[in-house]
Amino acid sequence: MTKKQSLRLLTPLFKFIAGKPKYILLIFLAGGLWFAYESLVARPAMSYMGLPKVESGIGTSGWSHVLRNEAYLLEYSEKLANPLWVTYKVTAKRFKSGKRPSGFKTDWRSIADISHSDYTGSGYDRGHMAPNYLIASRYGKSAQQETFLMTNITPQKPALNRKSWQRLEEIIGNDFSEWQGDFWVVTGPIFDENPKRIKQTQVAIPKAFYKILIKPTAPGKPAIALAFIFPQNAKKNVDLMTFVTSVDEIEAQTGIDFFSKLEDDVEDALEAAKMPKAWRLEEVSNRPSRY
Repeated sequence: MTKKQSLRLLTPLFKFIAGKPKYILLIFLAGGLWFAYESLVARPAMSYMGLPKVESGIGTSGWSHVLRNEAYLLEYSEKLANPLWVTYKVTAKRFKSGKRPSGFKTDWRSIADISHSDYTGSGYDRGHMAPNYLIASRYGKSAQQETFLMTNITPQKPALNRKSWQRLEEIIGNDFSEWQGDFWVVTGPIFDENPKRIKQTQVAIPKAFYKILIKPTAPGKPAIALAFIFPQNAKKNVDLMTFVTSVDEIEAQTGIDFFSKLEDDVEDALEAAKMPKAWRLEEVSNRPSRY
């Protein structure tokens, strides 16, 4: 059903409500309760140390809004028709990875209204930010299907999406998960000031992508982080150590403030550090891609 068809069906309801002031009051009350639940309960439970704050991002001005799904949370830019950040928690595997959905779906919550066909013939893959395999194996089939919403998708060159990016996602879902237990991931695109667009669409093309892993503090163990920046033209099977950076560098390139609820001294040290050894990255950084 299209948005126009939905609005046509809802028109009689709007007319009925307009003549009943008490129903308008109830709608405002329900809306306020929903907003309070989202802001104070649901969203904080799906992010680590506060939602990322989009402050002065290069190329990210314009309206963006937070969307909550079953297994991941994101902030979507209507101007760029891209997610600005996506966050999810890596836990132990609980499900067999189901059959991959056959196509991508328009997200009714987005004004940009991007569809599967908007990427067709563009030369770019529909790149998942919350990954299909990891979400499916931790959260089940319905959560997996939500990773195919177009609000979770960004244009990635095939050589990146199917090689270096895929290698890291597989390592996160298998090796790091086994070695580290539960941890959080925040990931997203990086844009130029005036990014190019996929022809005849609103979809902006990122120049690079970031991924941040953070293992929270445990008894006797401080928090550890691992950050990466992958350029669109990343070589196919290069050592993943090449892409290691700091959270500070990602914040500088995106204008997004991550983990703002950490104590300042802890946040400063964590975001300035590069910690590949703490994650044993060197043991798997040259593993070949599956594709």
